[in-house]
Amino acid sequence: SGPTGSGKSTTLYAALLELKNATLNITTVEDPVEYQIERINQVQVNDKKGVTFANTLRSFLRQDPDVIMVGEIRDRDTADMAVRAAMTGHMVFSTIHANDAPSTAVRLTTLGAEPFQSASALTLVVAQRLLRRNCQECLEPYTPSPEILSAMRLAPERIQAMKFQRGKGCAVCRDRGYLGRVAIVEPLRMTPRVRNLVSEGRPADEIRKVGIEEGLLTLREAGLRKVAIGTTTVEEVLRVCLADD
Repeated sequence: SGPTGSGKSTTLYAALLELKNATLNITTVEDPVEYQIERINQVQVNDKKGVTFANTLRSFLRQDPDVIMVGEIRDRDTADMAVRAAMTGHMVFSTIHANDAPSTAVRLTTLGAEPFQSASALTLVVAQRLLRRNCQECLEPYTPSPEILSAMRLAPERIQAMKFQRGKGCAVCRDRGYLGRVAIVEPLRMTPRVRNLVSEGRPADEIRKVGIEEGLLTLREAGLRKVAIGTTTVEEVLRVCLADD
């Protein structure tokens, strides 16, 4: 899950390329097909011709593929068909718009799936964002403003232990201080406790709390770990994660 431009499609294609071999029957329905992959049956949505996500999924299930990729779950029909496919033994990959991993499980329910169906269908939920990467050619230490550190809600002892770095700007990065992007991910495993909460229709906050107790690395924490090794700045983490608070 994640907003537009957070690298969701890249992650989906990476998963398909990892799985692709001569024995697996892999099918996708996308809007649009962004990358052509050999030996994978890719279908592009065309609403005018009735080629929708849901209708194509129905057709796929009659072909009994091993792996199905749905570009995006946007509506009740698509959610219902994707959940049904997962519950009948197919490996299903898809994306959905939600702020974080716990909210994604809840989002399936708001789109029309029954909570117990979502709990049964889900195996792993990943939220992700893209951060601008520090230019490594002009990296220098710096001290973020008190306002920035306060907004990040960092404990004083953690602030003292961290070494903050940023690109000061150079010819390589065209004086931006950043060069390229790096992903941060929030992977929520469907443990028995998490699965029970989803099945009961509990809110995302409760799911998040239990997830953290069981080792969930939040987007904010993933970002701070990138800060700690000089990959990005605390300001960049705040910029990307603030919209989710």
